[in-house]
This record gives sequence, C-alpha cells and structure tokens, in this order.
Amino acid sequence: MGTARIAVVTCLAYADLDPDLPLLVDALRAAGLAAESVAWDAEAPGWERFDLAVVRSAWDYSERLGEFLAWADATARVTRLWNPAPVVRWNSDKRYLLELAGRGLPVTPTRILEPGGPFEQGDLDHPDGVVVKPAVSAGARDTARYLPGRAADAARHARMLLDQGRAVVVQPYLPLVAEGERALVFVDGDFSHAIRKGPVLTEPGVIDNLRTPHPDLVAHQPTGAELRTARAALAAAPSAEGLLYARVDLALDGAREPVVMELELIEPNLFLGYGPQGPERLVAAVAARAATGR
Repeated sequence: MGTARIAVVTCLAYADLDPDLPLLVDALRAAGLAAESVAWDAEAPGWERFDLAVVRSAWDYSERLGEFLAWADATARVTRLWNPAPVVRWNSDKRYLLELAGRGLPVTPTRILEPGGPFEQGDLDHPDGVVVKPAVSAGARDTARYLPGRAADAARHARMLLDQGRAVVVQPYLPLVAEGERALVFVDGDFSHAIRKGPVLTEPGVIDNLRTPHPDLVAHQPTGAELRTARAALAAAPSAEGLLYARVDLALDGAREPVVMELELIEPNLFLGYGPQGPERLVAAVAARAATGR
C-alpha cells in the first residue's frame, strides 16, 4: 500500500484566511502522508485521486449551499469525505437546533420563520432582546441583535431575509455571552481543547459582515457541565461512522447553565494552536482513517 493521499479542503475565496490550513498540511506531511490543500470549487481537481478528503475551510458554503452539497455528495462517491456528506447536509441548516431541542438537549431557544409564512412583530421581542440570523449562514453573516423594544427593527431584518427566500432564526439574546462564548473542540469523539471568545454582536441593530467572528480568543478549561452538554449534542448528530472533528459552541443561560449555540461539523475553525496537541490529535485521527480505510 502506498502513501495515503489526503486532500485538505478549502475554498478559492478564503484559503489565505485559514491559519490552521498550513499547520495541518505540514503536520500531515511530517507524519508521512501525501497531503495538499485543495479548494472544493477548484476546476477539475480529480477528487478520486485522494484516499481522504478532509473539509476544513470551505467557508463560502453558506453562500453557495446547493452547489456545495452537490459537491459533497459527488465527492463522497469517489473518495472518503470527512465529515460525511449526510452530516454536512444536516448541519448546513440551523433547523438542526430544533431537532436537538426536541431531544431534550439544552439549546438556545430557537424559532424558525419560513419564507411565505406568518409572523407577528411581537414574536421578535424579548426582555433581553433578540438575535436574528439566516437559517443557513456562517461566520455571523447577515446577523444582528436587537435591544428590547426594538421589535420593529428586528422584524425589518427578518423580512429582508424572508424576501430573499431565506428561512430566519430568531433567538433571545443571552446576556452572559458578555462573559464569553465557549467553543469545545473534539477529535475522533474525544475532547481535545477549548477556547473562549469575546462577544461578536457588540453593536445592537447593526449587520456587519466584516466583523471579526472570533474576537479576543483565550484558552478555556471547560466545566464538567460544559463537557456533558457538548458530548450530549455530539451524540445527537446523525453519524453512524462517528465524526472526525467537531466544535460545540456554548454560552451560559440566566441560570449560568451551558446551552448549545451551534454545533459546528462542516468547516469550523478548530483553533489548533490553542490546544497543547491540537494538530497532532487531528493528524493522528486522519492517519488512522487512512490506514484502516474508514
């Protein structure tokens, strides 16, 4: 058996913005694997020549969802895609939060507004304010929070998205986000490391697609409750084969209990530089899959 060939998948638009990409490619090569970064939207890259395709920074997927999901399905037919295509499809739409909540997981309360469906302006008000975002989005694009009493502004935001044919997520704003969002990273089902980041939606009523999506990063030691919540969320993900990597984003509710904000299984920043062995863990997991044919 020859050297395993690994595609580390990025995109043409944002490849230069992924700090983990060169880290991971170099670490895979140092482990004896033939790794290269390849954009999912590159012209005729020949995915069948790779033993594994590991999605890492396909950060434009939400802007081209149909095209990206078609790519995932097609690529999975000619090589092994991680995470698997069914997981990619499930995780690409934030309706999955309703499924997690239906299973009894602690999730930020979530309502989905559908294009053509009814809603009342009062549905977009809450004592702590609300967050409005597309159901398909990444990096807090087209997202804003609104202060209590600004339901009319929130409704205008929602109608703008609905008029574009996009489903809308409405959630109460969690004030304790001011203490930092937690992002717990798992590799091959095992906890690897975590970070805490500052609040993203710092200016109420402002849609800012140029904002820094991960401000003020620091390493974080998760609590037992945070680890339990993250593991429960991962257990609810639809993957009989397991997950190569995952990031679970948490915040604290009013009772200071962790709730799931996002379950990131497609192309999350894994903050590999913040784990004492972050790159090594991911490389070992990729190498194990290459060796076993998983």
